[in-house]
Amino acid sequence: MASKEKDQQQNQQQAKKRMTISEEAVPAVVEEILGRTGFRGEITQVKTRVLEGRNKGRSMRRNVKGPIRIKDILMLRETEIEARRIRSKVTKGVYT
Repeated sequence: MASKEKDQQQNQQQAKKRMTISEEAVPAVVEEILGRTGFRGEITQVKTRVLEGRNKGRSMRRNVKGPIRIKDILMLRETEIEARRIRSKVTKGVYT
């Protein structure tokens, strides 16, 4: 029993060490609205610039659900993965 408790404590300590700054939300400002995507056009792809953290100053594409405008601040959980580019100009799920 005592060894299991020690193992659990060690695992918790290791998990705390593994937590990095990237797991906290990082602010990014919306610079440009690139287009709409998703099956019904409910997702907006935007270009953002990271304001703080390890990737400060990096410009990246992100997909956003909901209303968004230029100069809005997004709180990003991670800044490593970038959204894929929109290949076609589809407007709200209707091919034109």
